[in-house]
Amino acid sequence: MGPMFDLPMAIAVLLSLHELEAVISEDTGFVGALSLDGSIQPVEGLLPAVLAAKRLGIKKLYMPLDEKLPLLELEPLEIIYVASLQDVIGHLSGQWRPSIIMQEEDENQGSMDYLDFRQIIGHCDAKHALEIAAAGEHHVLLTGPPGCGKSLLAGSFPSILPALKKEAHLEVLSLYQLSRNACPHSKTPPYRNPHHSASGVSIIGGGQYPKPGEISLAHRGVLFLDEIGEFSKKTLDMLRQPLEDGLITISRTNATVTYPASFILLAAMNPCPCGYTGSNSHYCTCTPKQITAYQNRLSGPLRDRFDINLSLTPIDFNADAATENSEMVRGRVEEARYRQYERYGSEVCNGRVPYEILMNRSPLDDEQQRQLQRLSLKNGWSNRTQIKIIRLARDRRPARKPRHQRRTY
Repeated sequence: MGPMFDLPMAIAVLLSLHELEAVISEDTGFVGALSLDGSIQPVEGLLPAVLAAKRLGIKKLYMPLDEKLPLLELEPLEIIYVASLQDVIGHLSGQWRPSIIMQEEDENQGSMDYLDFRQIIGHCDAKHALEIAAAGEHHVLLTGPPGCGKSLLAGSFPSILPALKKEAHLEVLSLYQLSRNACPHSKTPPYRNPHHSASGVSIIGGGQYPKPGEISLAHRGVLFLDEIGEFSKKTLDMLRQPLEDGLITISRTNATVTYPASFILLAAMNPCPCGYTGSNSHYCTCTPKQITAYQNRLSGPLRDRFDINLSLTPIDFNADAATENSEMVRGRVEEARYRQYERYGSEVCNGRVPYEILMNRSPLDDEQQRQLQRLSLKNGWSNRTQIKIIRLARDRRPARKPRHQRRTY
């Protein structure tokens, strides 16, 4: 059972022995470890337990204060912070009131610094594509020779994402608690960048006693797989279910758990083992067979889940510097997401909304459908590719116009 249930068991014992005379409603919960001196201590997994209590309809919850977590306000759930068993008994008897003062959160507290778009020279088309990916939550595959800026662009991507809302931030914190990782206090979406030598369990999650992996730690944020071709094929193929469902289910002999894993996947790879296929400045030493084998490390079904494929080339240092910083781009992304939330009636973006809802809210006319079908037959596009085109068409930002004339996303 674990120490999390020490406090509710103690209350149950006191009630059965008639040492506590109080009427406790069924929508009241208790969480916390009980020490020998009667003090109540926080335990691992405290935040996930609180979120679960809210989903179960608990209206009042007694729990210890954990300094590693923010003070929680989850209406309609009333949280009462207690330091000892005596505090709980006193409050249930109407003889004690909690004295914890809720402090106003500092929005900038613990903010994480990422590379700003303005610091990246050139790559205007690539930055435009990343803006579209951020607005609609599309997965992106970046391909190009070494040193062309793939990792640089991926590292700056979180700087244009909107800050996490309160519920989403708590959801992320709960996953970090379950994985026993340090909890990020920033409301910036998480950014995970595992090395290609990482095991499948560390990426997907699991173990003898299942815990979240990198894909769950990237929930509501970004998972960047640099040199994706170097990851094991088995690990990459296991990404297909979470990319489709936003969840990962792990089954073990003693437990079956499901963790959220809704993230934007950014991946980078070279065009061949040496990296210089198609380069104008380096000679490629790879044979056609080696190039084909390297490209096949990314299976067709996984490659098909990338909405945007970016082919990058090295940038001349004499190229014009960027004029827009990440804050300006992030403003447009926030506006685009707000429009999508209004369109679909829930917090879902074009890259994830079910196809039926997408077509119901954004129908194609007859000529557009015929043109898309002709192109699909000509190029041999799958149904997923056709849907992908429709999703991206909803996110494409038109050419620059005065702000009052723009209709974006």
